[in-house]
Amino acid sequence: MRHAPLAPSFFESNRRRLTVLLPQKSVALLHAADLLPTSGDGTLRLHPAPDLFYLSGIEQEESVLVLAPDAHEPLQREMLFVRQPSEHLKQWEGEKLTKEKAQELSGIASIRWLSDLPAVLHSLLCESDTLFLNSNEHERAVIDVEPRDTRMARQLINRYPLHRFQRLAPLMRSLRAVKSQVEVDLTRTAIDITDSGLRRAIAAIRPGVMEYELEAELIYEFTRKKATMAYEPIIGSGKNACVLHYLTNDKPCLDGELVLMDVGASYANYSADITRTYPVSGTFTPRQRAVYEAVLRVMKSSIARTTVGTLPRDWKRAAQEEMKDELVTLNLITPEQASKDTPEEPACKKYFMHGLGHSLGLGVHDVAPLNGPFEAGWILTVEPGIYIPEEGIGIRLENNILVTAQGPEDLSAHIPVLPDDIESLMKQR
Repeated sequence: MRHAPLAPSFFESNRRRLTVLLPQKSVALLHAADLLPTSGDGTLRLHPAPDLFYLSGIEQEESVLVLAPDAHEPLQREMLFVRQPSEHLKQWEGEKLTKEKAQELSGIASIRWLSDLPAVLHSLLCESDTLFLNSNEHERAVIDVEPRDTRMARQLINRYPLHRFQRLAPLMRSLRAVKSQVEVDLTRTAIDITDSGLRRAIAAIRPGVMEYELEAELIYEFTRKKATMAYEPIIGSGKNACVLHYLTNDKPCLDGELVLMDVGASYANYSADITRTYPVSGTFTPRQRAVYEAVLRVMKSSIARTTVGTLPRDWKRAAQEEMKDELVTLNLITPEQASKDTPEEPACKKYFMHGLGHSLGLGVHDVAPLNGPFEAGWILTVEPGIYIPEEGIGIRLENNILVTAQGPEDLSAHIPVLPDDIESLMKQR
C-alpha cells in the first residue's frame, strides 16, 4: 500500500458496529474484489473492495472475511482468510500478507489460509441459521461482469438450500454513510492533495496547453503524495466542458475559453471530488463571469441547505428552483418557461440536467440510504453547473461537505473558488 497503515482499532470498531446488527446464529461473508483482465494474460491493478477494507483494512486479492459473532469457538467469531505466501508468488507478484502482517493490519486474531475456507465455513454453517452475503447494490451500478461475491453466493445457496440467506449490502450502506473522525480526517487528506494538484495544474494553464498535459500535472502531484486518482479525471475546455463525463482529455485549451477540471485524489481508499472552472487566458469575460457567479450562488445556498434531516429530493429540488431563476437572469430561459417548472420537468433541465451531489467516502460515489434524510457524519458533494454548448461555456463547481449537528462544514473551503481569487491565483503563474 502507498498510504500509511491505519490503526487496527478503526477496523475493530467497524466490525463491532456491524455484528451488533446481525441476528443470532448468523454468519457474514465478505470477499475481496476480482482482479479485472485487460488482454492476453494482463490484469488491471486491484481496486480494493470497499466493504472488506472498511471492516479489515485488507487490500489483497482473494481475501475473505468471515464474521460469526455467536460461534461456539471464540477464534471462529472473526476470521480472515488470505492467500498462503510462497516463493513462486513472491517472485512473480511480490510479497503477500503473512498471518502476522494480516493480524497487525486488521486486528483480527484468527488468520487462516484461503485453502482452509471450505471446511471452516462448513463447520460454522452447521451451527448457524442465517448467512449474510454481500453484493453491489449501488443505485448507479451497471453490473455486466459477475463479481466474486455473486459466484460464491450461488455456490452456497446450492450447497445449503435450507439456510436463510440475507443481504449484507443494506447494513453496510447504513454503516458507511456516517463517517467516523478517522474517515473525515482521511477525506480531508484526499481533499488537501487534490488542492495541491489543482494548484500545480493552474500553473500550467495557458493558451495552447493540451488537456492531457493538465491531467499529467495532477497525476504527478497525486503520486508524489502517495495518492491515486479517485476516478478518471475530467479536463474539458471550451465545448468539451459541456460533456458531463468527458474523459478524452486530448484537445488544446484555447485563448478565451474556460477549462473545467473535475478531479479527486484517493488516499487510503478515501476519495475527494472537486470541480473548478478556470479561464484559460487568466481572466473571465463578462459573460463567463456572469454564468460563473450564478453557479457559485447556487452552490453556496445548496451548501447551506446540507443539514441534518434534509431529504435528498428536497435538497435537489431547491437547487433546481434557484437555478431556474438564475437562468432567467442570464436570458437562457424565458419567464414563461420558468413558470412551467415542475419537479417532473424542471425548467432548468436544458442547462442543468444532472443531480446536485452524492455521498463521498470509500469510492467517489459512496453508499448511503437512498432517500435520506441526511445525518450528522455524512459527507456529500455539492456540484451545480450550467452548460451552454452554443456559447462554448460549461461551468461546474463542486465542494465536499460534512453534515454536522451544528450545520454544514465545507471541507474544501480552502480551495479557491471566488472568481476574483481564481483570477488572482492565475496571475501568479
